[in-house]
Amino acid sequence: MDRKVVNETSLTTFLKGKDHYNPDMTVVDSYGVTQKVEKLDLWNVHDIANGHRWGMTIDLSKCIGCNACVTSCHAENNVPVVGKDEVRRNRIMSWLRIDRYFSSDMSKVANASGDLSTKSMYEQMELPSKYPEAVHQPVMCQQCNHAPCETVCPVAATTHSDEGLNQMTYNRCIGTRYCANNCPYKVRRFNWFNYIGDTKFTDVNPAMNDLGRMVLNPDVVVRARGVMEKCSFCVQRIQHGKLEAKKEGRTVADGEIVSACSSVCPTHAIQFGDLNDGHTAIKVESVKDRSYHLLEEVGTQPNVFYLTKVRNIDEERIPAGIGHGAPHGGGHGDAEHGEETHGTDEHSTEEHSGH
Repeated sequence: MDRKVVNETSLTTFLKGKDHYNPDMTVVDSYGVTQKVEKLDLWNVHDIANGHRWGMTIDLSKCIGCNACVTSCHAENNVPVVGKDEVRRNRIMSWLRIDRYFSSDMSKVANASGDLSTKSMYEQMELPSKYPEAVHQPVMCQQCNHAPCETVCPVAATTHSDEGLNQMTYNRCIGTRYCANNCPYKVRRFNWFNYIGDTKFTDVNPAMNDLGRMVLNPDVVVRARGVMEKCSFCVQRIQHGKLEAKKEGRTVADGEIVSACSSVCPTHAIQFGDLNDGHTAIKVESVKDRSYHLLEEVGTQPNVFYLTKVRNIDEERIPAGIGHGAPHGGGHGDAEHGEETHGTDEHSTEEHSGH
């Protein structure tokens, strides 16, 4: 809907340069001056230039939507299994989800009937293609440096660390859910029940007896009823890696600390590391031209970087002038000659896999 949520482009446009497929996000300030998003802040800058700054990169060209990251996150962080009935009530507990976006035939309709009104265009975007192409996007807590959740918590249960992490203090949380309402990425979860001990979840939760509790990770606390929880970048692994390096009298090596989702990704789409170390693989990935932030216009300054999906096709599938502002070439002649054309990421319908 005119927002760069998943960003994709053709190989031809990609070779033309960043300005053609991933332009810098700009907004008009109150004085009518066009500014880059990072120039307009409501928060004081956190001192994260020194020490560690943990971050993640996700390459959309590599992600195949296999859900291995989701499974590993559940196992590593004691995320409860809640069952279909709770999922129907939107009480999903997954810290990491895979969003799927499907292409539409909106551009084909626009080419055939001429210019569409904004309302008509968005209505056509809701209709999936007969042969849709999908984009898979892993979404977890973005560990924002200017996190909206931190400003609304009345008991300071969610705070910012000096290593760029958005922390949760579970025994301080009183479950107001203000943070979940203020999160633009909708990645915070509320514990409606004691999922580990409530008999309602006997059939779906493997940790309901003494033997089953052995599946729980002893390094991660089991959250109680009435508190919020979310992705922590596997902070227990970060602390363990830092401690081992300290005992050996050295710095943390690149690749020594990896999150659960990164460690199991079969295509290495998810990379984890220290953004303040200029020699790490994640630092190299984060400064590439394909890199962008999810909902960058909100100004949350996340520590998660997405890399634009590049499809091996010659022409764009949407007409120029439609989308988030990037110039899109081609597409017109295909529809006129009866060939199938599809909308790209901005013109896609979304569903959450597994929900």
